[in-house]
This record gives sequence, C-alpha cells and structure tokens, in this order.
Amino acid sequence: MIKNEKRVQSDLLYQAILTLGDLEECKKFFSDLCTVAELRAMEQRFEVAMLLSEGMIYNDILERTGASSATISRVNRSLQYGADGYQAVLPRIKGKLDGDGV
Repeated sequence: MIKNEKRVQSDLLYQAILTLGDLEECKKFFSDLCTVAELRAMEQRFEVAMLLSEGMIYNDILERTGASSATISRVNRSLQYGADGYQAVLPRIKGKLDGDGV
C-alpha cells in the first residue's frame, strides 16, 4: 500500500469514529476494534493525562493508576510537546465531569 492510500485508510477510521452517536455506540465500536489490553492501555494513558493536567506528581499517579513511570513520562511528553490532542479533549471532558457528569 502506498503512503497516500495508508493516509486514506487512517482517515476512514477517524471518520468512522466521528459517526458514533453516543457512549454505548462508542464502547461497542472500540470493543470490536481493540483488544481488552489495548483498551485498558488507552484508558490508563487518558487517566494519566487527566491527573498530570491537574498537577498530580509522578509517584502519586503511579500509585493511583499502576501506570509505569515510562507511560507517565510518555503521556507527559505528549501533553508538553505533542499534537495538542489532549489539550483539545481534556477541558471538554472536565467540563462534562464538572457540569452534567459523565
């Protein structure tokens, strides 16, 4: 597969995700798409990102989540120097948690 075709396939996945209508559809889709281990890893990284953005220190995050120091460091690098994906999502999810709950 050439580079442009890979990009189209990648974009199709993200377009599919954007079509999901609610939390249940999202859970079902990702359950079919990912292994349990992949889902847990993504869930853990997102929890780490939330805790780092709240100012929690590495040792407390490690104790709370069980994430390795390498995972915490990787997430922190993404928060600091990544594509700003976390920065786009974290305020939205925090707003839901503070407002109408998730």
